[in-house]
Amino acid sequence: MLTTNLKLAEKYNYLDPKFKKAFEFLRTADLAALPLGNTPIDGDEVFANVQAYTTLPDADAPFESHEKFFDLQFVVSGEERFGYAPRDLCKPAMAYDADRDLVFYEEPAESGCIILKAGDFAIVPPEDAHAPRRQTAAGACAVKKIVVKVKV
Repeated sequence: MLTTNLKLAEKYNYLDPKFKKAFEFLRTADLAALPLGNTPIDGDEVFANVQAYTTLPDADAPFESHEKFFDLQFVVSGEERFGYAPRDLCKPAMAYDADRDLVFYEEPAESGCIILKAGDFAIVPPEDAHAPRRQTAAGACAVKKIVVKVKV
């Protein structure tokens, strides 16, 4: 699933070779066996951040965004509720951290969400804020996720 504003449809090429490398990695790597941490795919242009965690209540899983990278978030196992809101409708809770390419936001007044289960992914452009790691109605769940970072 990819969701964004039509204004951005022409801005980014989601069939760019960098995205193709990301999808090829997800199709061919033994994702369950990948160790936690960063795995190179194409230098600093495309790399995977392998994560394992237990989902959290909303208050402990804030919205965030990035300037330099798209997030291609792929769930290997488990499930989570994944929040979404246009970044320009969110109020920053901190200054942008350029070293971590990260800013957190206060909970927006309005947002959407999807449930990501094993095999599902979401692509998040820099203009969108997202809230990963959130519990579903079923409660806390162990998740293994691959966040492929694709440089803008």
